[in-house]
Amino acid sequence: MAAFVFFDVREIHDPERLGAYRAKVFETVEHFGGRYRVLGDMDSVLEGDWTPNIPVLIEFPDSQTARAWYESDLYAPLKKDRIASARCDGVLLGGFEHGPGT
Repeated sequence: MAAFVFFDVREIHDPERLGAYRAKVFETVEHFGGRYRVLGDMDSVLEGDWTPNIPVLIEFPDSQTARAWYESDLYAPLKKDRIASARCDGVLLGGFEHGPGT
């Protein structure tokens, strides 16, 4: 079942380094069968007070694959660049399939 990694990029303090991260991260996501679904396009808040700054949503085939990407040696150096260049919040969200009785 699909799983999603959601990041909210709260603050960018090194745009050049984050740009280098962005130039390489897509390849690592694709290597693990992932696809970007949202990349910084905040439309509107429908409820509550939370307003993401730069939302990023990545879909993976399942939670295990999403975690494997996040913890991989392939992504590790890029993760260091992201952490050094921006303040982000991130979560792993399990997918849901609607079917009879659900």
